[in-house]
Amino acid sequence: MYRVLFRLVLAHLDAETAHRLGYLVIRLLPLLGVVLRPLTRPAPDLAVRALGLEFASPFGVAAGFDKEARAIRGLGVLGFGHVEIGTVTARPQPGNPRPRLFRLVPDRALINRMGFNNDGAEEVAPRVARERARGVRPIIGVNIGKSRVVEVDDAIDDYRASTRLLAPHADYLVVNVSSPNTPGLRGLQELDKLAPLLVAVRDEAAAVREGGVPILVKIAPDLDDEQAVAIARLVERLALAGVVATNTTLSREGLRTDPAIVDRAGAGGLSGPPVAARSLELLRVLRAELPVGACIISVGGVETAADVRARLDAGATLVQGYTAFLYEGPFWARSINRALAAG
Repeated sequence: MYRVLFRLVLAHLDAETAHRLGYLVIRLLPLLGVVLRPLTRPAPDLAVRALGLEFASPFGVAAGFDKEARAIRGLGVLGFGHVEIGTVTARPQPGNPRPRLFRLVPDRALINRMGFNNDGAEEVAPRVARERARGVRPIIGVNIGKSRVVEVDDAIDDYRASTRLLAPHADYLVVNVSSPNTPGLRGLQELDKLAPLLVAVRDEAAAVREGGVPILVKIAPDLDDEQAVAIARLVERLALAGVVATNTTLSREGLRTDPAIVDRAGAGGLSGPPVAARSLELLRVLRAELPVGACIISVGGVETAADVRARLDAGATLVQGYTAFLYEGPFWARSINRALAAG
């Protein structure tokens, strides 16, 4: 049914408009929770203990889908074990001009240059607090990034401001230094900039919440193996919770979509199956380097239960998806959870 709807209707709409329509529907799903939850609830044996938390399923939705923290319960109703909201910045910002989200249908991929459009940490924090206080909900991760108007040299104070507001309410916090759509952001992956940033976020979180909050760093698939190893060693040295791997890629290699369509889409991060191989490679690199107890959240090109199982077998603690959600429709998480439970 959804694939017919996508082919006949949604594929003919601007990608961001179609996303907003779906987002609005998902926000209403808690009204049908009593009916839907028995159909979508993950099997009990899928539960995973990670980050000191109990996840109903290892499969969750990646940052980028819910930037406003308004669809958390709806996504939980659909069967996702966790929802990573954001990216949230200290200051509200509209993001880049539209159009800024593009489908590459033959590749089941997306190009986005959204630019961290969000309501800002001050607006988002109370929403997360309300959702976290509810009894039935998925685990809530909060992904934070640099405000566009802030210079890279002033990024630490900007991240600290977001941490101060959001760490008291997040189940875990992700420091995003890997989006290609904020000028200068990826330069924060360099160790001389990343180390003081992560220390500042860690210490700020400990100051505003007793015991702190699990902190992970999200990296780009365009890093080479040596850079990933260096970040893994830094994460271990700072006693952080782990790594989210990976964000979108700048590469356009191996695409089946007409090059003219790709060119028209222009700049931005590519997500979906084209990033899957590199995401899996970096997962293996990180798992070999990080201690057993460190959490790795694997994301990038995940479409099926077999993909999720491959990531878990390669050492992922948790797995996330996003792009395939737009192609597979609302019962995507349910189908993955059922296939995982069936073995």
